[in-house]
Amino acid sequence: MAKTKAATKKSTGAFQLQPLGDRVVVQREESEEVTAGGIVLPDSAKDKPSRGKVISVGNGKLLDDGARGAMQVKVGDRVVFSSYAGETFRLRDEEYLLMHEDDILAVIE
Repeated sequence: MAKTKAATKKSTGAFQLQPLGDRVVVQREESEEVTAGGIVLPDSAKDKPSRGKVISVGNGKLLDDGARGAMQVKVGDRVVFSSYAGETFRLRDEEYLLMHEDDILAVIE
């Protein structure tokens, strides 16, 4: 039975990625492929969007007194971040950004 459960988990494609400290994993939103004037943009001409969805959050920044500070963002939040924020990495054919919470500029509500 244990083999069946493991195979089931693997087939769902679900994974868990836990960032450390005050880090956040964000999945960048897709960029526009057509301009307002109807011009189709090639990949090389597209700006990478500075918006995305929070996929996972760390347990908070370590404070001077040894306690952990509360995170201001949560999983599922849509956020705006600086265009050069974070480190890009790929996992299972998806691209993610790993950044510090300080790199997030705002939460879109």
